Amino acid sequence: MAFPVGFGWAAATAAYQVEGGWDADGKGPCVWDTFTHQGGERVFKNQTGDVACGSYTLWEEDLKCIKQLGLTHYRFSLSWSRLLPDGTTGFINQKGVDYYNKIIDDLLKNGVTPIVTLYHFDLPQALEDRGGWLSESIIESFDKYAQFCFSTFGDRVKQWITINEANVLSVMAYDLGMFPPGIPHFGTGGYQAAHNLIKAHARSWHSYDSLFRKEQKGMVSLSLFAVWLEPADPNSVSDQEAAKRAIKFHLDFFAKPIFIDGDYPEVVKSQIASMSQKQGYPSSRLPEFTEEEKKMIKGTADFFAVQYYTTRLIKYQENKKGELGILQDAEIEFFPDPSWKNVDWIYVVPWGVRKLLKYIKDTYNNPVIYITENGFPQSDPAPLDDTQRWEHFRQTFQELFKAIQLDKVSLQVYCAWSLLDNFEWNQGYSSRFGLFYVDFEDPARPRVPYTSAKEYAKIIRNNGLEAHL
Repeated sequence: MAFPVGFGWAAATAAYQVEGGWDADGKGPCVWDTFTHQGGERVFKNQTGDVACGSYTLWEEDLKCIKQLGLTHYRFSLSWSRLLPDGTTGFINQKGVDYYNKIIDDLLKNGVTPIVTLYHFDLPQALEDRGGWLSESIIESFDKYAQFCFSTFGDRVKQWITINEANVLSVMAYDLGMFPPGIPHFGTGGYQAAHNLIKAHARSWHSYDSLFRKEQKGMVSLSLFAVWLEPADPNSVSDQEAAKRAIKFHLDFFAKPIFIDGDYPEVVKSQIASMSQKQGYPSSRLPEFTEEEKKMIKGTADFFAVQYYTTRLIKYQENKKGELGILQDAEIEFFPDPSWKNVDWIYVVPWGVRKLLKYIKDTYNNPVIYITENGFPQSDPAPLDDTQRWEHFRQTFQELFKAIQLDKVSLQVYCAWSLLDNFEWNQGYSSRFGLFYVDFEDPARPRVPYTSAKEYAKIIRNNGLEAHL
């Protein structure tokens, strides 16, 4: 089961989740620093990313892990507030620049291609204080930051992700308030943030296109989180419609404007408008793009970056009471099949990824696809011999192989989440996704390979699985 020649085998991390050094060498505070320091049990056992995996001082150890796996690509994110402590180019923190220059140079020296994410949930606190993603001024701030990164690192970085999981960020941070700043705005904040995230991404893509692409010859996209969604009752028309609507609200909400025509899906606009009207709003709670903005947004991605972890069943759920919220606007309820195995929120459904890739191919004109995250967690205590977890990975690779061979999907890169056990947002250190075990009780933060790391290294060496379909 050999994958195409030149297929990219990667692992991924994110700055706040692995670096630590939260206030080292001139780094400014980010929203997760503030959020975790406030306590209040919003994160498992009030844990923080203050030290995390210590990657800010232990990069050499991370590099050893990357070499041990034989990765062809490594995806990591830049800490905006480590580079620009107040979020603006008014002051540039040279020690932050040096840190990322070393990572990029070391990767290239070892034949590993860097995939660099500009922003992975860790907004500089100074920008959140000015309204964060709810404020339109963030668009310009992000564009200036992106241009700074392109000009500083773009001579060596050719694959960029502007924003990680914009669809998760908008809902978790600004609708539900589960991510910082931790203030819910049900049914309004998520849409406002999404609107600004899409425009910020598009602006920065155009900046790359007009100022850097000719010389640097790189590619720019954003990554979107996608759960595969199936009707709970395949014979129920209302469940079938609900499942289609769920995908429109969840993935196409961001992908359609960027890849197709600069605007939200029609069903999303009509659902939110009719709910808003019933609730007595003077206009839809979903902001509208101007014609000029639609032209600016359309076509602003050079590849389709998607992050798949799990699948859910979808049922029609009429919003009789006119409640506020994104699920209520979509009139859906989602839940797992009771027969699926799970660890926490991740139900193991490897066939879901093949269906998702086929959907992206058919809906978005067969784009080049990167899976920028996919993985399976273990709960503590996590056995180093994680054979059950590796079996989930193996099944997933079989489905990816089928997607490439049988469905003719243009999948070119796969990133396992994550290189290391790390700080998993609200779950703190209780959920372990790493290919390498990290002992968070030991100040030296040793990295020890799980069985899955050794098996993944074999897959990379063979460029695929040894078994047959």
